[in-house]
Amino acid sequence: MEETRTIDFFDRTFHLSENGTNIKQECLAGLTTFVSMAYILFVNPSVLGVAGMDKGAVFTATALSAIIGCFLMGILANYPIAIAPGLGDNAFFTYSVVLAMGIPWQKAMAGVFVASVLFTILSFLKVREIVINAIPKDLKYAMAAGIGIFISFVGLQGGGIIVSSKSSLVELGSLTVPTTWITIFGIFLIAILMVKKVPGAIFIGLVATTLLGLLTGLVKMPDHLISMAPSLEPTFGVGIKFLPTMTDPKMWAVVLIFLLVAFFDTAGTLVGLAQEAGLMKDNKMPRIGRALMADSLSMLGGAVMGTTPTSAYVESSAGIAVGGKTGLTAIVTGTLFILSMAFSPLLEVVTTQVTAAALIVVGVLMVSALKDIEWDKFEIALPSFLVAIGIPLTYNISYGIAFGFLTYPILMVAAGRRKEVNVVMWSMFFVFIALLYILNVLPK
Repeated sequence: MEETRTIDFFDRTFHLSENGTNIKQECLAGLTTFVSMAYILFVNPSVLGVAGMDKGAVFTATALSAIIGCFLMGILANYPIAIAPGLGDNAFFTYSVVLAMGIPWQKAMAGVFVASVLFTILSFLKVREIVINAIPKDLKYAMAAGIGIFISFVGLQGGGIIVSSKSSLVELGSLTVPTTWITIFGIFLIAILMVKKVPGAIFIGLVATTLLGLLTGLVKMPDHLISMAPSLEPTFGVGIKFLPTMTDPKMWAVVLIFLLVAFFDTAGTLVGLAQEAGLMKDNKMPRIGRALMADSLSMLGGAVMGTTPTSAYVESSAGIAVGGKTGLTAIVTGTLFILSMAFSPLLEVVTTQVTAAALIVVGVLMVSALKDIEWDKFEIALPSFLVAIGIPLTYNISYGIAFGFLTYPILMVAAGRRKEVNVVMWSMFFVFIALLYILNVLPK
């Protein structure tokens, strides 16, 4: 009787029967999604650790923000889509804001918090949907691809495959360095697993690469494998504490880019996953407002705890592929993130060389967006190309996006397509002129 009551509760709450699924199928889907994206628990602290943040605190913040996001997505929107800190955002935070612009991570986290608050307000007012629809799809694809190339480049550097050069800026690293082969092994293993369509290929690759490092002595074994989750004290509330630093004009440029990246990242992923799961109705995604709100609130929670913006994970497609159709899948994924918090000691063995392989492969997945750009129309091709190539070459996501948003309106007018350039795009044109002025002309 109790079992029947439980089944009925889940059926009513998540509309399982209506969506042609059951508890067992949803649990399997949730497990598959978790295994496919669990790498973020170790990659995010690795990337943000380069910025000077405490890796243990970031590990806990990553897990908690994923828990919040997954549970909100499951309860509010009833979608089988998981949320966690995004790789594009953490790369921008570390390599563009902290390292390139010289902004301390505490100050940068204040920018993340402000962007999160604005993001939540815009989602509540449904402005986010309006702006997303106003940006040309080709530029959205170019942004995704550019960030993908950037992430892969960071991975190649982290693995020692690409190093700096005085004569040619970059060159091939030394293949005599043992740790470089750890990264190379990880790349090939993950690639083979993905070709074989093995669920959780990236996570399995991370585990296997770590084991190789331990067996060869290149990675040291931690004293213990299980412990209490690390304290959030080093990062909790830092963004709020440093809000007075937001008087710096450069920080508002940072906020703008965080907003832009977060704007398009989640929206594009949500729609793509909904199409894959057969959840679209009349070419529209039902309850997208609730899904965006779940993302916004998890982003806000993550900013308070000490991590970069969250986004919907394309790895959710792995869970959808095995039958995930409702929010119960996301709830199961979130529950597994709770259990994972006990394994923080593993941070010591998941080194930069280990996570580099994951960054490179995720970058490849993001670059696939280039295929959807209208390359036969030069007024679209050039701005898209400048976005995609500008992000990695300037080592700054904001500059790459600016190149595209500044050239697009001009070339569209030259091509006699002025009416296709909407008010939002003209507004962004002037915003990016101001952004470049702030970042390059104002005294540092």
